[in-house]
Amino acid sequence: MNNEDLFVQIENLRIKMISVGLAKGFTSVETVRLSERLDKLINLQMGSLSKISA
Repeated sequence: MNNEDLFVQIENLRIKMISVGLAKGFTSVETVRLSERLDKLINLQMGSLSKISA
C-alpha cells in the first residue's frame, strides 16, 4: 500500500467516523472502533513518512 492509498483510506475513514459520531454519539462503540482503526492507519502513515524522510 503506497502513501497516497493510505491518505485516501484515512480521509474516508475520518469522514465515516465523524458521520457515525454525529449520528450515534462520539462515545458509541462503533465510533470508538472507527477511531481506533483510524489511529492505526495514521500510525502506519507516520511510520512510512519517517522512513521516507530518514
